[in-house]
Amino acid sequence: MAFIDIVQFFDETGKTMVHREPQDGSASYRLGTQLIVQDSQSAVFYRDGKALDVFNAGRHTLTTENIPLLTKLISLPFGGKSPFQAQIYFISMKKFIDLKWGTKSPINFKDSELTYVQLRASGKFSIRISDPRLFMMEIVSTQGLYTTNDIEDYLRDAIVSRLNSVLGKNLKTVFELGQSYQQIETAVKSEVADFFNSMGVELTDLILVGIVPPEEVQEKINERSSMGAVGNLDNYMKFKTAGAIEKSAENESGGGLAAAGVGLGAGMTMANMMSQQMGNSNQQGGQQQTKMSSDEIMSTIEKLGKMKESGLITQEEFDTKKKDLLSKL
Repeated sequence: MAFIDIVQFFDETGKTMVHREPQDGSASYRLGTQLIVQDSQSAVFYRDGKALDVFNAGRHTLTTENIPLLTKLISLPFGGKSPFQAQIYFISMKKFIDLKWGTKSPINFKDSELTYVQLRASGKFSIRISDPRLFMMEIVSTQGLYTTNDIEDYLRDAIVSRLNSVLGKNLKTVFELGQSYQQIETAVKSEVADFFNSMGVELTDLILVGIVPPEEVQEKINERSSMGAVGNLDNYMKFKTAGAIEKSAENESGGGLAAAGVGLGAGMTMANMMSQQMGNSNQQGGQQQTKMSSDEIMSTIEKLGKMKESGLITQEEFDTKKKDLLSKL
């Protein structure tokens, strides 16, 4: 019978969380066997299905002094050199980084402005085994090899399952996403910490890479970012009206850059007119808009004429607005 005198393990993959020696089950050890544990490892010694001791980094000699329970489990004839069957599990204590998490399907988020929105989220996380004995008992059991691939999906689902609750507590609308990432990261990490700890695992880092709304919602977010004044109805109406008129000018005038410039200028003029009209309608007592100077009126009529020539307004609309402007002289 061959005896093992030195036991150690080197991980070449960087993904091994637990490795058993020997991999095919038990081996014949004898008192005096040398156990070498690397700086980034712990080792759990098993005999008859029981974890007898946990060894930290260093060189250890397997003796009844190091593993007192061996005295009761084995007989010691032949000068204490009797072989016994046992297993040694090497536990990696390093930080496992760059693990992925993400939603397999969209999650429903109740948005204060858009009612319900389906969101997809993704990110990265890092873990470290904090309690080798607990991790063995709760997760690994008798597996001879356990890697990050075996546990990544399980932990990912735990993160995602708590994400929806965190979003509901920390986010009112998707329009606030850009300024809420760090707050959401911290909240999710706090929510899942106890779950990870119950398995002997520490969640060392959690990174939120992105939360992605549907395309139509993203367009609304981009639109608000472009106008640069969320919540200002007056500016929003100017932005929307100018954009619509500019697009119409590009599609219909056919005048190249010059025509596009006319369309843009005319669009902003019309947007300002609409904004002024909206402001006038909200004034108490039907107060009239402050009278324009003659130069302002003539400039506006000239711009309206260009809009009429570009086909943006009809002759009737031009005449009506011209009459209204001249009445202010």
